[in-house]
This record gives sequence, C-alpha cells and structure tokens, in this order.
Amino acid sequence: MEKFGKGQPVTRREDVRFLTGQGHYVDDGGPAGSLIAFVLRSQVAHGVITALAMDDARSAKGVHLIVTAQTLLQAGVEIAMDSNVVTNRDGSEGAAPLRPVLAQDRVRFVGEPVAVVIAETLDQARDAAELIHIEIDDLPAKLDLCDGGETIHDVAPDNRAFDWGMGDEAATRAAFDEAAHTVSLQVADNRVIANAMEPRGCHADWDGARLHFAFGGQGVWGMKDRLAKAFQLEPAQVHVTIPDVGGGFGMKAMPYPEYYAVAHAARVLGRPVRWMSDRGEAMQSDNAGRDLTSRAELAFDETGRITAYRVHSRINLGAYNGLMGQPIQTQLFSRVLTGCYDVQAVWMQAEGFYTNTTQVDAYRGAGRPEAIYVLERAMDRAARELDIDPWRLRQRNFIPADRFPYTSATGETYDVGDFHAVLSEAAKRADRAGFAARRAADAARGLLRGQGLCYYIESILGDPSEGAKVAFHEDGTVSIYVGTQSNGQGHETVYARFLSDQTGIPQDRIRVVQGDSDLIQQGGGTGGSRSVTTQSHATLAVVGTMVAAFTPYLAERMGVEIADVAFDGETFRAPGSNLTPTLIEAADMARADGRSDLLQHEARATLPGRSFPNGAHVAEVVVDPDTGVVRVDRYTVVDDFGNMINPLLAQGQVHGGVAQGIGQAITEHVVYDADGQLLTASFMDYALPRADDVPMIGFTSCPVPSTANPMGMKGCGEAGTVGSMAAVANAVQDALWDCGVRQADMPFTPMRVWDLLKNEPAAADQ
Repeated sequence: MEKFGKGQPVTRREDVRFLTGQGHYVDDGGPAGSLIAFVLRSQVAHGVITALAMDDARSAKGVHLIVTAQTLLQAGVEIAMDSNVVTNRDGSEGAAPLRPVLAQDRVRFVGEPVAVVIAETLDQARDAAELIHIEIDDLPAKLDLCDGGETIHDVAPDNRAFDWGMGDEAATRAAFDEAAHTVSLQVADNRVIANAMEPRGCHADWDGARLHFAFGGQGVWGMKDRLAKAFQLEPAQVHVTIPDVGGGFGMKAMPYPEYYAVAHAARVLGRPVRWMSDRGEAMQSDNAGRDLTSRAELAFDETGRITAYRVHSRINLGAYNGLMGQPIQTQLFSRVLTGCYDVQAVWMQAEGFYTNTTQVDAYRGAGRPEAIYVLERAMDRAARELDIDPWRLRQRNFIPADRFPYTSATGETYDVGDFHAVLSEAAKRADRAGFAARRAADAARGLLRGQGLCYYIESILGDPSEGAKVAFHEDGTVSIYVGTQSNGQGHETVYARFLSDQTGIPQDRIRVVQGDSDLIQQGGGTGGSRSVTTQSHATLAVVGTMVAAFTPYLAERMGVEIADVAFDGETFRAPGSNLTPTLIEAADMARADGRSDLLQHEARATLPGRSFPNGAHVAEVVVDPDTGVVRVDRYTVVDDFGNMINPLLAQGQVHGGVAQGIGQAITEHVVYDADGQLLTASFMDYALPRADDVPMIGFTSCPVPSTANPMGMKGCGEAGTVGSMAAVANAVQDALWDCGVRQADMPFTPMRVWDLLKNEPAAADQ
C-alpha cells in the first residue's frame, strides 16, 4: 500500500458531479418557500446619511421586511463586526474603528450595504429598494496612501490605521552604513479583485429555537461563533453548513454584513431567507486584494553577499480593519521576509491607511505573495546594478543545505531545504542555456524577449491543529468528517486516498463529510495552504485511535494477548490466530456483538511545527514594442512540496496559482476615479486572464520531505501565485531593460508597456 507522499496521480472523484451539473452550491438549493433578500448599497464613496425614508418601500408588493442598522439595534443585535488591531511600533494600539453590519450614520465606500429588502421575489425586492429615499451629503473621498485628507474614522484622524515594525532596526541600519553596495527599489503591488466562479451567497432558517445558516465560505466554526455572539444565542442554537463552494481565495474566509442581515430576517419573519450576490455587487463589496507600495533595500558586502534587508510598505486597508486582519498580514510578511537567503539583519516597517474603498482581504494585504514579490523584484534589480547574473546572485546568498534547521533573522525556523538543487533543476527544465538563442530569434523579428526568475518560500499558516472523525456504516461504507473546507481544491479525493492508504479501506467506500458544525465540533477551515497537511495529520491521529480501540476487542475475539495484535496498514494479525480482519470487517464484527462504541472514532492533532514549501519559477515573455502587448511564452516551475499524496492535484493547484499571478501581472487592475467610484466593476472593464494569456506550464517536483510533520508534507495551495507575480514582472523588466526602461510595475497592459517604451529616455533617467 502506497504511503504518505508516494501516492499516485489520481483524478478527482468530485469532478464527475461538478462537470455534469450535479454540484450543490448555495444558489442551487435552500429551504422551500424562501424569501429573497436584495441589498441597497451606497452609491457614493464617502458621506453622511441625512435621510433614509422607507415607507413606500415597506408597502410595496411582496415586501416582508427592510433591515437597517436601526432595526438591528432595536432588536438587540450586536451590529459591530469583529476586526483585529495591530500594535504600533511605539507600543500603542492601532486604530479600531467600528464597522457596523449596515451603514449607520455614514457611508465609507461605494457598495457599502445600507439596507436589506426582504420580499417574495428578487424582482420585488429590487423594485422596493428603488423606492427607498436615501440622502447622503457627500464628503471628499480619501484614496491616497498617506497621512491627511478627509477623516474617514474619528479614531484615526490622520487616516493612519497602524505603524508596525518587525526585526532589528538598529542592526539593519548599521549593516547598511557598513555596506559595500546598497540597492533600493520601490514597487507597486496593484489591487486585484478575487473573482471566484461562484459569488458570495447565503440562506438562513429559524425554527423558533435554532438558527440554520448556510453560506459559501471557507469554514463553518468562525461563522457559527460570530452569529451566536451577534444574536446572543447559545452555540448549540446555531447550526452552520457549507455546501459546494466555487472558489474562495481567502476572500470567503471571513463573515460579511449580508450574512447577519439575512439571519436576522429569518429569525424575525419565521421564514427562510436567501441572498445571492451578482457579479457587479461582488466587485464592489467583496474584499479586494493586494494594493500596497513597498520600498525594498538590500545591503551587500564586497563579495555580493546580502548583509541586511529592509522594506517599508504602505498598505491600503480600504474603509475598515479586516477580521482576519493586519496582525496576520504583517506576520505573513515577516515569515518570508528573508526568502531563502542567509540574511542576518532585517527590518520591516508597514504603515496601514484607511481609504474610501472596499476592505482589502487579510490574506492579500501584505502576505506571502506580496513579500516575495518585493524581495524578488529587489534581487533582480540588485543583480543588474551589481552587474552579476541574477541566478548566480541568488545562489550566492542561499541558505546552504547543511545549515538546516535554520533560524531566520525574524525568528522563524526553517526545518529543511535544498535551494541549490531546486534552482539547478529549474535551469535545466526551463532550458536556460537556450534563452540567448530564443532572444536573438525574436529580436530579428522586431520583438523583445525577457526571462524572469523568482525563488520563493512560504509557510503553512493558520490553526496548526485539526480534527477528524471516522464512522463505520452498516452498508460497508465509511465516512470521514473533516474540519477543513474544500473550495474546489479536490479535498474529497485527497482525504479519501490518504485514509485508504493508511487503513486499506477501499477508496470508493470512503465518503468525505465537511462543512457542518453539527457533525464535527471544531475545525480550522481552509486558508494559508494548511488544509491537506493539517487534515492528514488529524487523520493519522484518528487512525491511531481506531487501531488502539479495536485491538483489545480483536485480541479477545482472536484468543490472543493484546500485545500480540498488530495492524499492518490493511489487516489485523496475531501469531496463533487465523483471523485477519480488515477495519471494515472488524467494524462488522463489533456491530454484530453490540459494540457500537467501536463504530465511531474521533481525534485531534496539532502539527509540531510549520513546513516551508519553496521553489523556482522561470517565466519568459515576448513584448511587441509596436503595440505594447506582452505574451507569456514559456513558464517553468520546480517546487519542493515535500511528500505529496496526489501529485496531479498538486500540479493543478500550481497551474491555477500561476494563472492567477499572470492575471495580476498582465491584465488585472482595480481602478477607482477621484470620487471613489469603481471603474472596473464588470468583466467588460476588469480583465481576467483568458486561455491565450496563459502558456503551457511545466511542473517538476524536487522534494525535500519536511521534518515538521510525520508525513513529510509541505503545503502547496498558494505556491503558484507566490512565485508567478515576480517571475513575470522580472521577465518584463528584462525584456524592456535594453530599451532604457528602468522601472516597470504591474499590470503590464499594452497601453502601459507601450507608454513605457515610448518614454524610455525619461524612464532611463529614473
């Protein structure tokens, strides 16, 4: 039986229902007779609500209820949404403004929910919303990332949310003072919209004593806790479920205002209520991503070794603090701040600012992709200014394989790694030796070719503990209940395969159950590339629990001593007995003997340490200088994910992440006008990558098994995006460098690239 990371590439079992229209998403169901919710949103970015008259809307056909901040307060609902706060560099607490479920006295971004209309049909709810008379006295919009401007929150009079720092500032400054060479680069990480295939949605039902809430999210337990808190309910009175989810990307990890309003309406009316976002309002109201500007500085000695690194980031939080918040953002940044490089002095400073735009997603405010993007862009610039090969510069500064475990300058301990081996494999797979010939051939056709490298490292984050429960059924099937939540990654296949590998239970007899707070009491959901590693660790724990529970029972049945019974991964055996039951057969025996206690087993486990996936991304782009069009022509990935259960699914995760990174680098960009109006609020204006924007992607595994968990695994969910943005950006910069362009920032749209080339003398002077 194949174990741990030696699994074979198995296609996804859930794809059968997904590809034949048998998936069950939020909008596919819901209780019969559900009322429909429609959200009235602010049409201005910043202003004071001076009038909100709803008499005409309340009397409109089909309307049952209109929910506002005032009606929630009158019902005793807690309207303050949770958020996290950062401790500033001086030890004071960062700003903690109230974010109400529905706008109370002021609106702070276009799309902020003001009222929710509940009616028999969507058309009736939408028509009634148009009858609501709302007056807003406009205030100036604040959009830039600096102090000053119109105050958005009284608790942040200069619009500064926090000023956070990590590292040894004095040691870093001393290293820069003594450096033989220093390099500085300021880069912008453009704002993007996390466009999941399925927009957000929910439905709620109240039976008089208990709330059932279903939504498309990334975990049920956080939502359960917050609903109980908002409505002053006991946890047992709240049941949260998640059906199939068509993509999350961190954006669906936290609760949103609409969820509370829908739950309240269901309680008040005693009827089920449903809400589903459309694409336009999703673009306005979903948490966006990235949107920060960073200045990275590197200090080198005379041999080209990095002695210190510092970065100063200015982060757009949007109108409010994130629930999963800035502490996570800044910690994410710090854990990969030094990348794979042997750096002894590091300092990071991050300043957060409020603007009149929708909130920035916690996982994309200053996390792993952003940190790697800044560092690897700076490394590429350093190679040019020091006149050294960019590959060689990275190799010179890698943490050597014999230095692990290695404690970074920010206190993170990397358990294992062989960065030289991974990079060498990437050079072969990308045919680095043939790049000069490809560039010359393109030049002969009047085209510009560039090659970009990114070496990334990330870490498994989120809750390191997870639970699993296994139940044996009378029909010979087995259910495994998991605390993570698939958003389309293939968990049903991976978890069934892993349990099968450890127990010998046929994979087709295993059913994976997720997203139900009644069926498993605790879980961490999905996010931060944690799911497979943490859940597999919990599965190992529950397998151990099962074996330990069955062993005394089977010893009695076999007529042997307990110590003589052993489980070989498929069957129980003991010297002197001809009984060799599988787990399913043992469960059938226990059922026949009335031992129902042996038919269900549960365990929790905590990872002993983080694992650190890493790898090399090599992109080659071709630029048409006459049109500014950038085409990604070749793309190679060599990853160290440690042991993998299913290499095929890992490769799919990488492909999806690379496509997302290419989208941000080439096509995607959120644009607001001076009044805070979102100008890219449809797919006519916001360009997701198309099939012809993404090349064939080469993927090679170069595993160094982790020592931080017994499976030797390293997460891979976000790795594609972490590496791809810098790889593509560096490739574009490489293509434009000889034309005099010294500063090229994403997105590399035709107009932007054409303009850079047109104005290359000015660019060369930067």
